[in-house]
Amino acid sequence: MRYVNVFRVLAVVVLIGLWGCGSSPNSANSSGGNAAPSGAPAAATEPAPAPPPPIVLDAGTTITVTLDQSLDSETSNPGDRFDASLARPVMEHGEEVVPSGARVSGEVTEAKSAGRFKGGAELVVALKSINLHGRNYPLHTTTVKSAGKGRGERTAIGVGGGAAAGAIIGAIAGGGKGAAIGAAAGGGAGTAGAALTGNRGIVIPAETRLSFKLIGPLQVD
Repeated sequence: MRYVNVFRVLAVVVLIGLWGCGSSPNSANSSGGNAAPSGAPAAATEPAPAPPPPIVLDAGTTITVTLDQSLDSETSNPGDRFDASLARPVMEHGEEVVPSGARVSGEVTEAKSAGRFKGGAELVVALKSINLHGRNYPLHTTTVKSAGKGRGERTAIGVGGGAAAGAIIGAIAGGGKGAAIGAAAGGGAGTAGAALTGNRGIVIPAETRLSFKLIGPLQVD
Protein backbone atom coordinates (compact mmCIF):
# COMPACT_ATOMS: atom_id res chain seq x y z
CA MET A 1 0.00 0.00 0.00
CA ARG A 2 2.86 2.37 0.81
CA TYR A 3 4.45 1.70 -2.57
CA VAL A 4 1.19 2.47 -4.29
CA ASN A 5 1.02 5.90 -2.62
CA VAL A 6 4.61 6.67 -3.56
CA PHE A 7 3.90 5.70 -7.15
CA ARG A 8 0.90 8.03 -7.24
CA VAL A 9 2.94 10.93 -5.87
CA LEU A 10 5.66 10.34 -8.48
CA ALA A 11 3.05 10.19 -11.24
CA VAL A 12 1.57 13.52 -10.16
CA VAL A 13 5.05 15.13 -10.06
CA VAL A 14 5.82 13.86 -13.57
CA LEU A 15 2.52 15.15 -14.94
CA ILE A 16 3.09 18.59 -13.39
CA GLY A 17 6.57 18.72 -14.89
CA LEU A 18 5.31 17.74 -18.33
CA TRP A 19 2.56 20.41 -18.18
CA GLY A 20 5.05 23.10 -17.22
CA CYS A 21 7.40 22.22 -20.08
CA GLY A 22 4.59 22.29 -22.59
CA SER A 23 3.24 25.72 -21.58
CA SER A 24 6.55 27.58 -21.32
CA PRO A 25 7.24 27.89 -25.08
CA ASN A 26 3.71 29.13 -25.68
CA SER A 27 4.14 31.73 -22.95
CA ALA A 28 7.42 32.83 -24.44
CA ASN A 29 5.89 33.04 -27.89
CA SER A 30 2.86 34.97 -26.66
CA SER A 31 4.95 37.45 -24.70
CA GLY A 32 7.62 37.98 -27.33
CA GLY A 33 5.61 37.57 -30.51
CA ASN A 34 4.26 41.11 -30.54
CA ALA A 35 7.43 42.84 -29.40
CA ALA A 36 9.47 44.53 -32.11
CA PRO A 37 13.14 43.55 -32.30
CA SER A 38 15.30 45.97 -30.40
CA GLY A 39 17.26 46.87 -33.52
CA ALA A 40 14.24 47.43 -35.81
CA PRO A 41 13.95 50.97 -37.30
CA ALA A 42 11.06 53.20 -36.19
CA ALA A 43 8.16 53.73 -38.60
CA ALA A 44 8.93 56.58 -41.02
CA THR A 45 6.68 59.69 -40.80
CA GLU A 46 5.76 61.71 -43.86
CA PRO A 47 7.25 65.23 -43.91
CA ALA A 48 4.81 68.11 -43.52
CA PRO A 49 3.86 69.71 -46.85
CA ALA A 50 5.66 72.94 -47.66
CA PRO A 51 3.50 76.08 -47.35
CA PRO A 52 2.49 77.68 -50.65
CA PRO A 53 4.65 80.62 -51.77
CA PRO A 54 3.40 84.11 -50.92
CA ILE A 55 1.37 86.08 -53.46
CA VAL A 56 2.61 89.54 -54.41
CA LEU A 57 0.12 92.25 -55.39
CA ASP A 58 1.87 94.66 -57.74
CA ALA A 59 2.01 98.41 -57.29
CA GLY A 60 -0.95 99.97 -59.04
CA THR A 61 -3.40 97.30 -57.87
CA THR A 62 -6.77 98.92 -57.16
CA ILE A 63 -8.37 98.47 -53.73
CA THR A 64 -11.99 99.64 -53.49
CA VAL A 65 -13.56 99.95 -50.04
CA THR A 66 -16.94 100.87 -48.55
CA LEU A 67 -16.82 103.30 -45.62
CA ASP A 68 -18.31 102.16 -42.30
CA GLN A 69 -18.86 105.72 -41.10
CA SER A 70 -19.10 109.21 -42.53
CA LEU A 71 -16.09 111.53 -42.67
CA ASP A 72 -16.47 115.27 -42.09
CA SER A 73 -13.88 117.96 -42.73
CA GLU A 74 -15.39 119.98 -39.86
CA THR A 75 -14.78 117.34 -37.22
CA SER A 76 -11.94 115.21 -38.58
CA ASN A 77 -8.27 115.72 -37.75
CA PRO A 78 -5.10 114.41 -39.39
CA GLY A 79 -4.31 111.00 -37.93
CA ASP A 80 -7.93 110.04 -37.26
CA ARG A 81 -8.63 106.42 -38.16
CA PHE A 82 -11.69 105.09 -39.95
CA ASP A 83 -12.97 101.60 -40.72
CA ALA A 84 -14.11 100.18 -44.03
CA SER A 85 -14.65 96.88 -45.80
CA LEU A 86 -13.40 95.65 -49.15
CA ALA A 87 -16.11 96.37 -51.71
CA ARG A 88 -14.88 93.90 -54.31
CA PRO A 89 -12.30 91.08 -54.20
CA VAL A 90 -8.69 91.77 -55.10
CA MET A 91 -7.63 89.51 -57.97
CA GLU A 92 -4.16 88.51 -59.17
CA HIS A 93 -3.65 86.49 -62.36
CA GLY A 94 -7.33 85.58 -62.37
CA GLU A 95 -7.30 84.27 -58.78
CA GLU A 96 -8.97 85.83 -55.75
CA VAL A 97 -6.29 86.93 -53.30
CA VAL A 98 -8.34 89.04 -50.89
CA PRO A 99 -12.11 88.38 -50.63
CA SER A 100 -14.72 91.11 -50.58
CA GLY A 101 -15.75 92.04 -47.06
CA ALA A 102 -12.19 91.93 -45.70
CA ARG A 103 -11.72 94.55 -42.97
CA VAL A 104 -9.71 97.63 -43.89
CA SER A 105 -8.39 100.49 -41.79
CA GLY A 106 -7.76 103.97 -43.14
CA GLU A 107 -6.49 107.32 -41.92
CA VAL A 108 -7.33 110.97 -42.44
CA THR A 109 -4.11 112.53 -43.70
CA GLU A 110 -5.42 116.09 -44.14
CA ALA A 111 -8.55 117.85 -42.88
CA LYS A 112 -9.25 121.54 -43.36
CA SER A 113 -12.41 123.29 -42.28
CA ALA A 114 -13.67 126.12 -44.45
CA GLY A 115 -14.27 128.20 -41.32
CA ARG A 116 -10.78 127.80 -39.88
CA PHE A 117 -8.54 127.89 -42.94
CA LYS A 118 -8.15 130.21 -45.88
CA GLY A 119 -9.87 128.85 -48.96
CA GLY A 120 -12.24 125.93 -49.21
CA ALA A 121 -12.58 122.87 -47.04
CA GLU A 122 -10.40 119.85 -47.73
CA LEU A 123 -10.44 116.19 -46.72
CA VAL A 124 -7.74 113.69 -47.72
CA VAL A 125 -7.75 110.00 -46.75
CA ALA A 126 -5.58 106.93 -47.39
CA LEU A 127 -5.64 103.24 -46.48
CA LYS A 128 -3.28 101.92 -43.81
CA SER A 129 -3.93 98.19 -43.31
CA ILE A 130 -6.06 95.24 -44.39
CA ASN A 131 -6.95 92.17 -42.33
CA LEU A 132 -6.72 88.76 -43.97
CA HIS A 133 -7.23 85.48 -42.04
CA GLY A 134 -6.68 87.28 -38.74
CA ARG A 135 -3.46 88.99 -39.81
CA ASN A 136 -3.03 92.71 -40.51
CA TYR A 137 -1.03 93.68 -43.59
CA PRO A 138 0.21 97.28 -43.84
CA LEU A 139 -0.91 99.21 -46.91
CA HIS A 140 0.77 102.08 -48.73
CA THR A 141 -1.77 103.62 -51.08
CA THR A 142 -2.58 106.75 -53.02
CA THR A 143 -4.90 109.21 -51.33
CA VAL A 144 -8.46 110.25 -52.10
CA LYS A 145 -8.91 114.01 -51.86
CA SER A 146 -12.14 115.98 -51.54
CA ALA A 147 -11.61 119.71 -51.89
CA GLY A 148 -14.19 122.51 -51.79
CA LYS A 149 -13.09 125.56 -53.74
CA GLY A 150 -15.47 128.00 -52.13
CA ARG A 151 -18.95 129.45 -52.40
CA GLY A 152 -20.56 128.83 -55.80
CA GLU A 153 -17.54 126.98 -57.15
CA ARG A 154 -16.99 123.35 -58.00
CA THR A 155 -15.76 120.67 -55.65
CA ALA A 156 -13.26 118.11 -56.92
CA ILE A 157 -12.68 114.60 -55.66
CA GLY A 158 -9.50 113.00 -56.93
CA VAL A 159 -6.89 110.35 -56.30
CA GLY A 160 -3.18 110.60 -56.14
CA GLY A 161 -1.64 112.28 -53.10
CA GLY A 162 -0.57 115.30 -55.13
CA ALA A 163 -0.72 113.44 -58.45
CA ALA A 164 -3.62 113.26 -60.95
CA ALA A 165 -6.92 114.80 -59.86
CA GLY A 166 -10.31 113.41 -60.73
CA ALA A 167 -12.56 115.07 -63.27
CA ILE A 168 -14.92 117.67 -61.84
CA ILE A 169 -18.48 116.77 -62.71
CA GLY A 170 -20.60 118.68 -60.21
CA ALA A 171 -21.20 122.32 -59.32
CA ILE A 172 -22.47 123.56 -55.97
CA ALA A 173 -25.20 126.18 -55.99
CA GLY A 174 -24.14 129.25 -54.06
CA GLY A 175 -25.27 129.37 -50.46
CA GLY A 176 -27.77 126.51 -50.67
CA LYS A 177 -27.88 123.11 -49.04
CA GLY A 178 -25.12 120.57 -49.71
CA ALA A 179 -25.31 118.79 -53.06
CA ALA A 180 -24.03 115.28 -53.61
CA ILE A 181 -21.34 114.98 -56.27
CA GLY A 182 -19.12 112.30 -57.72
CA ALA A 183 -15.87 112.34 -59.66
CA ALA A 184 -14.15 109.74 -61.77
CA ALA A 185 -10.80 109.32 -60.05
CA GLY A 186 -7.63 109.89 -62.02
CA GLY A 187 -5.92 106.86 -63.47
CA GLY A 188 -9.07 104.75 -63.43
CA ALA A 189 -8.92 104.27 -59.68
CA GLY A 190 -12.67 104.36 -59.17
CA THR A 191 -15.32 106.77 -57.95
CA ALA A 192 -16.07 108.70 -54.81
CA GLY A 193 -18.99 110.68 -53.44
CA ALA A 194 -19.09 113.76 -51.25
CA ALA A 195 -21.25 116.73 -50.32
CA LEU A 196 -20.76 120.32 -49.32
CA THR A 197 -22.66 121.31 -46.19
CA GLY A 198 -24.29 124.68 -45.65
CA ASN A 199 -21.04 126.13 -44.23
CA ARG A 200 -19.08 124.62 -47.14
CA GLY A 201 -17.61 121.79 -45.10
CA ILE A 202 -17.08 118.43 -46.81
CA VAL A 203 -18.84 115.22 -45.77
CA ILE A 204 -18.18 111.81 -47.28
CA PRO A 205 -21.19 109.73 -46.17
CA ALA A 206 -21.07 106.20 -44.77
CA GLU A 207 -21.47 103.47 -47.40
CA THR A 208 -19.53 105.59 -49.91
CA ARG A 209 -17.15 103.59 -52.10
CA LEU A 210 -13.60 104.92 -52.40
CA SER A 211 -10.88 103.47 -54.62
CA PHE A 212 -7.16 103.59 -53.93
CA LYS A 213 -4.08 102.20 -55.64
CA LEU A 214 -1.12 100.45 -54.06
CA ILE A 215 2.02 102.59 -54.18
CA GLY A 216 4.28 99.60 -53.58
CA PRO A 217 3.88 95.80 -53.86
CA LEU A 218 2.02 93.92 -51.13
CA GLN A 219 3.08 90.38 -50.17
CA VAL A 220 0.22 88.18 -48.93
CA ASP A 221 1.00 84.83 -47.29
